[in-house]
Amino acid sequence: MTTADQQRRIIHVDMDAFFASVEQRDFPELRGVPLAVGYDGPRGVVATASYEARRFGVHSAQAMQTAKRLCPRLVIVPGRYKVYKEVSAQMHEIFHEYTDQIEPISLDEAFLDVTENKPGIELAVDIAREIKAKIRQRLSLTASAGVSYNKFLAKIASDYRKPDGLTVIHPRRAQTFIDALRIEKFWGVGPRTAEQMHRIGIFTGADLRAKSLSYLTERFGKMGGVLYGFARGIDDRPVMTEWERKSVSCEHTFEHDISTADEVAEKLRQCAEDLTGRLGRAGFKGHTLTLKVKFHDFSQITRSITPSTEQLIPVDAGTIMELASQLMEKVDYHEKPIRLIGIGISNPMHDGEEAQEAEWIQLQFDFKPW
Repeated sequence: MTTADQQRRIIHVDMDAFFASVEQRDFPELRGVPLAVGYDGPRGVVATASYEARRFGVHSAQAMQTAKRLCPRLVIVPGRYKVYKEVSAQMHEIFHEYTDQIEPISLDEAFLDVTENKPGIELAVDIAREIKAKIRQRLSLTASAGVSYNKFLAKIASDYRKPDGLTVIHPRRAQTFIDALRIEKFWGVGPRTAEQMHRIGIFTGADLRAKSLSYLTERFGKMGGVLYGFARGIDDRPVMTEWERKSVSCEHTFEHDISTADEVAEKLRQCAEDLTGRLGRAGFKGHTLTLKVKFHDFSQITRSITPSTEQLIPVDAGTIMELASQLMEKVDYHEKPIRLIGIGISNPMHDGEEAQEAEWIQLQFDFKPW
């Protein structure tokens, strides 16, 4: 890590329980009650939970039925995503008062590079304080912010004292902070990866730093190299104000598990039509189609097909349906019912490349992460 790296000033801003907080702001009767935003149905999932609900163990991405068992008094409201997008745009107007170097991560969080900023404020922590204050004053919402010299540490810092937190990780204190950090808190380490790490004796940042680069890459592939750097406070990724879309996908969760050929064909058709619409709206074309199948026991597989590296997959529901069906033929679902099907297009076209009529070549099946 060079001195120049340490002189970067990155802020990560993360709105607190964003969807739920907007609902509680707009509807006073929802304030102070355990609240979940999402679909209240057999296969509904929590999009966001208020902090009152989180005390009962309710959290985002949780099955709504589980959330209701944990919190019998849970109030559930459907999402108003148009409103959330409008509030997110207002939040970004505040960001632009300080810098145009902004990388949105989702509607409710973003990275800001304030190494050089419009007001000429010397300390990034002062910018973070002002941003938090303006979000409270103008939007009547709270946000947490993390400040450090790279994106990894800024993200970790913003999560450190939620809600309404502000944490700074200074370069001189970064290694001590990382060494004490639980491995589950590292960016990119999910529950399964954490379990793998526990089995080989990695529980903290210090444990991770004790492992060699070759050891980590052998066990975790490319991510092992990333984590090797994170353990040493190294993350040279810039704040990306523009990026190339890598994929477009859709997935459908069913009210009831399906296990017959007719049911699967109908759900594939619906998903193919949905994906075709999304591709058209995004103006996206790619070479690879991926099928995702989640079974009744929550296990899942993904299978991909690249008909041709030179020809793009036509944005046509019939073609997408045909390819997805070929992949589905390799899936045994008769004894293992399906609860979710997803289809995505990735491996985008390059500049100057034009779509051609597909002349399908030998299909290549391989497993890839969704």
